[in-house]
Amino acid sequence: MPRLVSIRLALACALALLFTLSTAVATARGPAVSLRVVGAGVKVLAQRTVFTGDVTLKTSPKANCLGAGTGGSGKSVTVKGNTALGVLAKASRSVQALRPLLTTDHFRAEFGLGLCGAGRSRSSAKRSWYLKVNHRDPQRGGEQVKVRPGDEVLWALEPYPYPEELALKAPATAKVGQPFAVTVTAYDDAGKREPAAGVTVTGASAPTGEDGKTTVTLSRPRVLQATGAGEIPSNRVSVCLGSLECPISHR
Repeated sequence: MPRLVSIRLALACALALLFTLSTAVATARGPAVSLRVVGAGVKVLAQRTVFTGDVTLKTSPKANCLGAGTGGSGKSVTVKGNTALGVLAKASRSVQALRPLLTTDHFRAEFGLGLCGAGRSRSSAKRSWYLKVNHRDPQRGGEQVKVRPGDEVLWALEPYPYPEELALKAPATAKVGQPFAVTVTAYDDAGKREPAAGVTVTGASAPTGEDGKTTVTLSRPRVLQATGAGEIPSNRVSVCLGSLECPISHR
């Protein structure tokens, strides 16, 4: 009996240790946030789920998009993971298209770090980085905007006044050669939504109607996206067809 008790105790300790380790890993990764980054030429640089966590990055003297003499100090700074800028910085560790991040700490005390560039997409006199969280402009610097689990963070390099953001809703699965409906919604700066008419969707038979809907027919699995002139392109949606290999929508 003592041997049986010791075995049970050992198993209980092992399970407790496993639970502790798994909890520690989950805590280290932080909550999950959805990130989408649209760079120069409305190119999608990233669309993925990011597990938040504090990130250390180096500010850059080249990050002078806020005016002459406003470049970064060149010092390393820590960005909190539960912020919109922290999510972007965390993603840049694994997404090459986002590197390097050009940030300045010149106005950090008042507004947080300023973002001037992500990869080859740089701010200019005509375009700057536009931040939206859950389809709304928080009207604060990305380092000052806290995010919660499940939030949707969008960074887009756009001219001011900033354009509307498109959002695509489509089924995850479909059948070869059989049409299915998709819906496109447009969100303004304040997060007000309305059907997006006249928008093009990958594989659609026609642009969206006044109700924001159109029909798509696929012969192979595809990644769908909605685009419109002067609007921020939508999220990418992967549509699988039967047993065929599903396309990857994230970057």
